[in-house]
Amino acid sequence: MADVSLTVTDVPSRRRYEARDAGAGGADGTVAGFAEYMLAGEMVVFTHTEVDPSYEGKGVGSALVRASLDDVRSRGMVVLPLCPFYKGWIQRHPEYTDLVYQRPPSTATD
Repeated sequence: MADVSLTVTDVPSRRRYEARDAGAGGADGTVAGFAEYMLAGEMVVFTHTEVDPSYEGKGVGSALVRASLDDVRSRGMVVLPLCPFYKGWIQRHPEYTDLVYQRPPSTATD
């Protein structure tokens, strides 16, 4: 990823985090990838991640997931990783499993 200088930011109006290549043309940089989400109370539901084909294999997806999860942690929220990329990434990085929503135990009695 040495040739890519990424900035990851939350873009609430588009309900997604964007990874922008600051080294690419334009004042804001080129969108190298994004992660779409929905908000449900204090939960961020990650639904889809996409990396521009010209940035594949350069660590954009990992940088996007790490930065977005760090942001969610700083806000005191939890995540529900419906996106397979997020789910797999979290499984490979156990230091983030505490962010994953855990359903409360059932209190129903028979």
